[in-house]
Amino acid sequence: MTPGIPGHKITVEQGAERVRVVRDGQVVADSTRALVLRETGCPERYYIPPEDVSTTLLSPSDTTTYCPFKGTASYWSLPDATDAVWSYPEPKAEVAAIKGHLCFYEVEVVG
Repeated sequence: MTPGIPGHKITVEQGAERVRVVRDGQVVADSTRALVLRETGCPERYYIPPEDVSTTLLSPSDTTTYCPFKGTASYWSLPDATDAVWSYPEPKAEVAAIKGHLCFYEVEVVG
């Protein structure tokens, strides 16, 4: 359970699947090392190490958001996809493993 919130739970585990992000036919990310974050009331999310992402395709955004469970997220845009990628540079202790990993709204789990 997440401290202070009855019924709320976040887990971060090493994923077993290969995760890919393809945009307009171009591979943006391809990883067998993604972390899987599961959070009550939210879709499963894959956090990909930056070494497995074509970061040259990302443009930094001024957007930030705050999650009381994870911390403050920074965003990047892909060509024709504003704020499609985010990361927690200084996540809360409960999810420290996702620090610096990148998360995409749309991923393909290859199995």
